[in-house]
Amino acid sequence: MSGLRASIRTAEGWAVEHAVLTVTDPAGRQVAREETDAKGEVAVGSLPPGSYTVVVTAAGFGPVARTALVGSDGSGALGDIVLAPLADAVEPPPAGPWTIDPMHSSVVVTARHLGIASIKARFPEVGGRIEIGRPVERSSVRAEIVASSIDTGIKMRDDHLRSADFLDVDAHPVITFASTGLRQRGADSWVLSGELTLHGEQRQIELDLTYGGYGPDPWGGVRAAFHAETQLHRNEFAINYNAMVRAGVAAIGTTVKVELDIEAVQGESLPQF
Repeated sequence: MSGLRASIRTAEGWAVEHAVLTVTDPAGRQVAREETDAKGEVAVGSLPPGSYTVVVTAAGFGPVARTALVGSDGSGALGDIVLAPLADAVEPPPAGPWTIDPMHSSVVVTARHLGIASIKARFPEVGGRIEIGRPVERSSVRAEIVASSIDTGIKMRDDHLRSADFLDVDAHPVITFASTGLRQRGADSWVLSGELTLHGEQRQIELDLTYGGYGPDPWGGVRAAFHAETQLHRNEFAINYNAMVRAGVAAIGTTVKVELDIEAVQGESLPQF
């Protein structure tokens, strides 16, 4: 089979997805650049015979350089390339189940109001489960938010947001998120992909995720902290309320910012106090 092939692994033998393999010729010209797949495999198309320099990089790992020899048939094999974590990489939480603690977590949504100000709404009733995997890319998240718990501090506005004009909580009482993938961007930052079901509509979204570390709590448990952000377009979820207060200015903007601060407790359930 023609082409240059490699398999990118951690020292423990786990595949490294989204690692980048860059190939340069003896003159220093880049001739190929490819990313590894979910199995850590990467293949570069057929190359002219000769010697090449290959550099492999991945978020959270130190770079590795190799020399590759391509034969007369245009193929070459680098075999397994092992990446080592950066010294400043943040230690992930222990593997296994973690339970979201609603008492120490918050979901805040910010929307533009009248084109000049912001309205913040908090959803205090959030729960779910995080399964930390090894490698961390195999982790998963399932979360639920009670739609009727929305709180902006003004009852009349909250009742309107619960109505059929917006969340329609009687027909769609729960907002759910189920992750579909996780990829690292930096030592403590990730992109969490998943399916969000809101107002009866399901869409694929991405959350910019920052990991704050883990440690013991005062009650004998272990906690991990995460912060995540994304932007949603409410029209994509069939929330089409579009009252105008003056020409061209909507009462509520169509784009909303979502910020989540999550504390999770190690184990299958929350502690009983």
